[in-house]
Formats: sequence, C-alpha cells, structure tokens
Amino acid sequence: MAYPETAAAEDLMGPSTATAPAEPVEAEPDPRPRRLAPAIEPGLPEHYNNRELSWLQFNSRVLEEARDSRHPLLEQVKFLSIYGSNLDEFFMVRVAGLVRQLERGALEAPPDGMTPSEQLAGIRSHLERERRQAYRCWHEDLLPQLKDEGIEIVSYDDLSAKKKRKLRTYFKRDIFPVLTPLAFDPSHPFPHVSNLSLNLAVVIRDGSQGERFARVKVPQVLPRLVRAPGSGRDELGLDSGRGKFVWIEELIAANLDLLFPGFEIAAAYTFRVTRDADLEVEEDEAGDLLTAIVEVVGQRHFGSVVRLEVREDMPKRIRAILERNMGLARFQVDTLPSPLGFADLSEIAFLDRPELRDSAIRPVRHAALRSDESLFEAIRRRDHLLYHPYDSFSPVVRLLQEAAADPDVIAIKQTLYRVGANSPVVEALMEARQKGKQVSVLVELKARFDEEYNIGWARALEAAGVHVVYGVMGLKTHAKMCLVVRREAGKLHSYVHVATGNYNPVTARIYTDIGLLTDDAEIASDVAKLFNAITGYVREERYSRLLVAPDQMRRELIRRIDREIEGHRLRGDGRLIFKMNSLVDRECIDALYRASQAGVEVLLQVRGICCLRPGVPGLSENISVTSIVGRFLEHSRLYYFRNGGDEELFTGSADLMPRNLNGRVELLCPILDPGLREAALRDILAPHLVDTANCRRLEPDGGYSRVEPEAGDDPFDSQRALLQGSHGWHQE
Repeated sequence: MAYPETAAAEDLMGPSTATAPAEPVEAEPDPRPRRLAPAIEPGLPEHYNNRELSWLQFNSRVLEEARDSRHPLLEQVKFLSIYGSNLDEFFMVRVAGLVRQLERGALEAPPDGMTPSEQLAGIRSHLERERRQAYRCWHEDLLPQLKDEGIEIVSYDDLSAKKKRKLRTYFKRDIFPVLTPLAFDPSHPFPHVSNLSLNLAVVIRDGSQGERFARVKVPQVLPRLVRAPGSGRDELGLDSGRGKFVWIEELIAANLDLLFPGFEIAAAYTFRVTRDADLEVEEDEAGDLLTAIVEVVGQRHFGSVVRLEVREDMPKRIRAILERNMGLARFQVDTLPSPLGFADLSEIAFLDRPELRDSAIRPVRHAALRSDESLFEAIRRRDHLLYHPYDSFSPVVRLLQEAAADPDVIAIKQTLYRVGANSPVVEALMEARQKGKQVSVLVELKARFDEEYNIGWARALEAAGVHVVYGVMGLKTHAKMCLVVRREAGKLHSYVHVATGNYNPVTARIYTDIGLLTDDAEIASDVAKLFNAITGYVREERYSRLLVAPDQMRRELIRRIDREIEGHRLRGDGRLIFKMNSLVDRECIDALYRASQAGVEVLLQVRGICCLRPGVPGLSENISVTSIVGRFLEHSRLYYFRNGGDEELFTGSADLMPRNLNGRVELLCPILDPGLREAALRDILAPHLVDTANCRRLEPDGGYSRVEPEAGDDPFDSQRALLQGSHGWHQE
C-alpha cells in the first residue's frame, strides 16, 4: 500500500509525537516537544459542539461531495439525493425530538447547554443558508451538465402539444386510476397527509359554490420523474439512459380536469409533509413485542407533523390553510424552489449510464480464504480480517452455508439488525435449521426504518423452526456477531465472526466495514456468554476479551485512556487512535481531554457527529479530528491504544455515544494476532489518516476545513488507493 510519507503513516505504531511529560521521569524526552498551555477544567458549554448542529455539518460535507466535480456526474446527483434523504430522517427523528422537548419541557440539557428552542433556531439558520447552496448546485451546476449528457428535466409547459397528448394518455392509463382527490370543506374534514408524501393543494371553482379546496396525493408507488414520449430509446428500442423527463406532480397538475370534471381548475400548488417517525414502544406494557412493533410501524404515517415544505409559488392564504390544519408554527414551514424532496433524485442517479458513474467495484476474494479449503480449517490456522467493500462479503455467507451443510456443526447463533431483502444470510440460517442444527437468531425489531423487513424475516425464521428472540427489554441489540459450534475430535470447537456492519451483502458493497473471523477460545466463550445474556436472564458483566455495552464498555475504554495517560507520564510515548462514526458521550470526551492535557497524542477520525472540540489551548491541543466522506460510507470502528508498545486494537459495533453505551447491546472485540493488528494499522487506519482528497479537519471553533495536499503533490484518495492496492491484512 503506497501512501504519502507522513509521520502518521510511516510511524503509526512507533514513538508518539505527543508532548513530553511536563516533568519527565527516567525516560528520554520526546525529540519533538510542544509547549502545553495551562490546563483548563473541561465542562463548560463552549467545550462541546452541539450534537444536532454537528450532524448538520456532516450532511454539509455530503452536499460538498455533490458539488465536487472530481466525482462522475451521476455520482454527484447521488450525493445530492443522499443529502436530501439524510435531511428527511433528521427531521423525522432529531427535529421531531426537539419539538417534543419544546412542547413538554427538556428533561436534560446537552453538554453544550443549548435549549431545544436554541437548537431549533440554529438548525433553521443553518438550513436557510445551506439550501441556497443545494438548489444552486442542482439548477446551476448539475442540471446543465445532465442536459449536455442527454438527460434533460424539463417543465411540462415546455413540451410540444404532441408530447402532451401522449402524456395525457399515459396519465389516463397509469396514473389516474391510483389518484384519490380529497375535498376539504365544512362537510369534509381536512384529509390526513401521510409522512414524506408529495401532494397538490388544488383550488377549484364552480359558478354557484365559489372557490373550493382539495388535496391530491402524488402516489409514492409511481416514479417521481416521467420520461417524455419519444425520448430515451436507442435504435433497438431499449432504454438508453437518456431522454427528457418531467416531474410527475406537473403532469398530474396539468390533467386535473379529469379528476374534477365540471369544475374550473384555478390553481394547484405542491407541498410535502414530514412527520415524527421516531415512535417508541412501551415495552413494559407490551404483551407481545412483535405485535407491538407491527402496531407502531403502522402508526409511523400518523405521527405529528414536524415540517411542511411548500413551493415558492404557493400564496400565503393557501399556506395558512395548511399551517392551521396541521397545527404548525411558522418555523416549521419551509418555502422552497422546485423540486421538493431531493431524495427522489436517486431515480436519475441510478440511470443506466455507466460512463457517468464510478466504475464498478470488484471486491477481492480474501487471499488466505481459498475456495478449495474449508473455512473452518482456514480459521483454525489463523485469524482473518475482512474489510468491505474492498473484500468480498462472500466468506461471511460461505461460513453460514458451510455450517448449514456440515454434519459436525451442531449450533449456530446469530444477531440480525439490518439485513435487507433477499438475504442469503437468512436463507443459510433457515437451511441450517432444516438440516437439524440448533439455530438461535436475535432479530432486532426496533432497528429504525427496517422494522418491516425484520418483522418479515422473524416470521420466516420462526416458520422454519429457528428459535427467534426479538431483543432485550429496554435495549436495542446492535452488536454484530455470529457463533458456530462444531464437534471436532470428540470436543466442541467454536468459530466466531464479529463485525462493525450488518449482515447485508448490499450495504457491504457501499459501506466500509470490518469483520473478524476467529476461533480464539476466550473470544468464543465471551460471545457465548453475551448470547446467553441476550436470550435469557443471565446478566454477565465480566468478559475476558470483549468490551460489552451497556454493562462495562464505557468504563473499560476510559480505564484504557487513563492507562495511556499514566504510561505517557512514565515514557512519553502515549498515543490513541480512534476511528468511528460518531463521538458524543461526554464522559469519553472528557477522558480524551484529560489525555490531551497530559500530552498524549490523540488522533480521531469521526465520520459524522463530533461533540469534542480539538485544538483548544489548555484543553485539547494534542487532539486532531478528521472526517472522510467519499465514495463509500465510512462505517468501520477501530480503537487503538499504544499502551507502551503492548498495543491493543479493538473493532466492533459501537460508537462513543450515550445511546450506544447506555441503551444498546454492543461489543468491541480485540484483534489479537500481532501481524493482523499491524496490517490493520498500516493498511486500514494509516491511509485514512493521511487522506488529502476526501478528508476534512475539525477546527477549534466547530467548523470544518478541507485537508489539502502539500504544494506540488497530488491529492491522496485513501478509498481509491485501497481499491487498487494489495491488502496487507490478507497475508499469511
């Protein structure tokens, strides 16, 4: 693996560049000492970034990718779609929670001290500025480029009369039958508007009754963008990935006379509604968790409205009708250009135009996991690390398929959090049960927005005879683990897979995730204990190898940070390197501040939310924080402790957030093999730490700046390098 020759890359495991102890003992002083500012006590609000505003900055980095011409055109459109989809979920969950706090009173102020109203005002201010950038990106940058490539999104009014006639025929045949106009007047209550639905507020007139109001929902089962007739076909009549497209809401608006015969269509205005979708299950009162989750999922479209998006052309009187009948405050209404809902741009992003997309990835087959050798033999020989999507997900599926077919395998235990549709993992588990194995699966029904998939898989697994557990009372099971028990030479031998990501072959191609395959007896024993704690009433708080939440993970991580502080005072070589999705937990942040104040070098790579402020004199000047948003969603977690040369490296499912450490079953597992640990540091962590193409640096004021290459150097793209390089974590 070739990457820039920087201290972080070439000396990742060597002597730290941290500040030497103020009063060094017998150890040699650090050759590159830095002066520490007088230590200040952490805990003031200005020492922490606000969680919600930090998330918005992460989504701003996604928007930056949409504006980055280094990406192929349709990849830029994809990032803009992701930006919009992320915002939808943010409003459904986080903004909805702030609105609830505003109405009921906040239970506890965040470390930054912002009240719910201050956070909502900050969110609105941020988005008002940013939306102008997003719409400029779409209208002034991406749309013209799409047109140049033969992908044109046009106004319905600009189509020829012939095309309009053909679209009217299409409307009658394929759209009209699924439309349901709902009137609103004294005899008709205001209609329910479902979550994330696009709608038309229609004003109609007749001679005797005057003006009336109706709502027409745009069916979510139909494409948002409709191809204009006579465009986008090649000489064989096949879809060319080109053509002219119109927004379906414009097509419906132009043909409303068919829905309201005998009336004059005065006007039609587009609006979109977002509801509170973070519905909680009262587990203590639920006799059957599966039934309770089914009921809650059914209620998601009926949560309170938290956001109303309207087009700029909507008159104030129509907007007032919507605001009043949905019970909204003015700050909950956004007036926007077209289109409403960037998430639907995914329809353009995934057109069949490979020359406008990233080249297809070809995950490598793990060199040490040969297809002519049993996986059980390969794992007995040594531990193996999988790094997706650079490594194929097939060994994970193969492990379960081999276990299902192997007559010596007697039991399989598995957690499932998000598995998606058509899961080969679930199929292998059902096959194992059909072949007489003892199969136990924890299906986490409370995985937000994946509940319906998981309900379906839970029922299918139960129907196949699998013992299905739905979760732990009051907790989500987020740990990713599989245990296979095999009879070998008259004894039981266990094999374990633990991972940072879900057992989902689709996301394994677009998320970076780490999986560890091992038969270490202590790890296997710990995993078995954790399964017993999940499926039964066992409360196991002592584990030999694993760090487990909620019982002891925070305590053990902080103990190791404090150990690094003490070691640095003796040797001057303290170093911590953490790579994660989010850093929110105040106790962990304060421990990292203590490490910085003691002179320990702390390198953090936090993809999303980061409430820690690096580089603050006297508080965190020995901490650097970077974030990567690139082609792949950085989803892996690694926690490295220098520990005076007796290094520890953990991987697993947990971020440093209160919800992970307090409210979820999580695990972090050590990478024990020294060669594998060294390869993971050298060939996974190091390239990301020296990235100068995708990386942003968190500044002391809470803002982010791009990490630029040295003058004369080309940008170094860690993800591209990993796709092209040889993988050291494969070596025997």
